[in-house]
Amino acid sequence: MKPLEGVRVLDLTRALAGPFCTLMLGDYGADVIKIELPGSGDDTRTWGPPFIGVESAYFLSINRNKRSLTLNFKEPKAVEIFLKLVSESDVIVENFTPGVMARLGLDYDTVKVANPKIIYCSISGFGQDGPYKSRPAYDQIMQGISGLMSITGEPDGEPEKIGIAVTDIGSGMWAAFSILTALHHLEQKGEGQYIDVAMLDSQVAWLTYQAGYFFANNTPPQRLGKAHPTLVPYQAFMAQDGKYFNVAVGSERLWERFCQGIKREELKDNPDYATNGDRVRNRARIVPLLQQYFLTRPSTDWVEDLQAASVPAGPISDLADVFSDPQVLHRQMYLEMPHPTLGSIKQTGLPLKFSLTPGGLDRHPPLLGEHNQEILKGLGYSTAEIEQMVEQSVI
Repeated sequence: MKPLEGVRVLDLTRALAGPFCTLMLGDYGADVIKIELPGSGDDTRTWGPPFIGVESAYFLSINRNKRSLTLNFKEPKAVEIFLKLVSESDVIVENFTPGVMARLGLDYDTVKVANPKIIYCSISGFGQDGPYKSRPAYDQIMQGISGLMSITGEPDGEPEKIGIAVTDIGSGMWAAFSILTALHHLEQKGEGQYIDVAMLDSQVAWLTYQAGYFFANNTPPQRLGKAHPTLVPYQAFMAQDGKYFNVAVGSERLWERFCQGIKREELKDNPDYATNGDRVRNRARIVPLLQQYFLTRPSTDWVEDLQAASVPAGPISDLADVFSDPQVLHRQMYLEMPHPTLGSIKQTGLPLKFSLTPGGLDRHPPLLGEHNQEILKGLGYSTAEIEQMVEQSVI
């Protein structure tokens, strides 16, 4: 049995934040019904290249463990079908611009009449209230307005975005967490509720210690490239072979081991570098000194020596390295699953390893409307009625 088995989720999301939320729920057993527009579906079905056959690699990466139902909410029959589903479901997730669901007659106040215990989670850029609530939002915009890009990049360079859509993914994780807490409350008190998740809030919450630094001195933190604002050495260095590797010295004990591991024990006896505070104050001296020294040997040699000295160190891998890494393979973070038109597809694995209730890759990313018949017949509609829905552009 999977941990979320028996939970039904109606997924009215597209792009990344919402689909990542429902991916997490589906991976661990929830019955996720992805509701899409007939004919086109989720926008990301066409995002690319790259494509695998005619399927978007982007879409395939975040939509497994879901069933697809197409509904055209401009038709009253589609709203009727949706409300029937609501009466048999536990969770609704949507990520439309605030106000859209109300205009469709599918907002929380309306649907809770069909199911007072429903948990209804809305994900939006700026939340359901406030001066920015109606603004459109994508991850790129949110990384900028949240301050994240101001602290990402080289000190003398331009602001940089993170290499993945971290605000989208983070918002999806917050949404999944909020749904689990609401399900717990439902179990304890028998009450459903509405959840408002904003991408801006989600990313601001993730500023954590950088926000703490600002609160401490009222000075905005600056970009430090590959380095850490309060730990030295804690960054990437280039080696003789032109490859970079990471070092993370997070304590004085590690500093001693670091100096021993690189065979520069005189550094730990230098009063300018004796404590982390000393090294932070003298960053402009110690970092260039180390960088010059690291140019004398290949990166693999440095990593091996530092790991042998029990100092956290590692290579900077590209994705070809990652998906051939023995630890990644051992942890089953690179898997294949069958697909009806592509034969098989490759997927990232599940990061949470439960001893009793593991998740799994049980459903391929669905074809558009693949489960229309299955879901509608489950609601009691006949084959003839379903055929009529197709003719009337309901599904």
